[in-house]
Amino acid sequence: MALTRDFRETVVERMERDPSFARAMLDEAATLLLNGEPGPARLVVRDLVNGTLGFEALAKSTGTPSKSLHRMLSKRGNPSMDKLAGIFRALCRELRVELSVQSGSAPRRPRRAA
Repeated sequence: MALTRDFRETVVERMERDPSFARAMLDEAATLLLNGEPGPARLVVRDLVNGTLGFEALAKSTGTPSKSLHRMLSKRGNPSMDKLAGIFRALCRELRVELSVQSGSAPRRPRRAA
């Protein structure tokens, strides 16, 4: 009998032991979103939330019910830009990074906040 692990469980464990992996996922989510791929971006954000602050803490931070956040970050979710910005702000605070974009170039990697 082969041993298998759930992909999400593996990702969550990796984020817990390697904060740079979580920051790289945040960078990937922002890059996907800015490159016009909101569906995959939402799914990466969902995994990132599960592996870092969790949906209950995100709900408190954004003032949005946890159930609504789950729907927004589902495969068919459709969060408003205001809600999505709030989610990214909460993740940046949690990971202690700042996101920035330079005009005319690819998005820069997140950097650690002081």
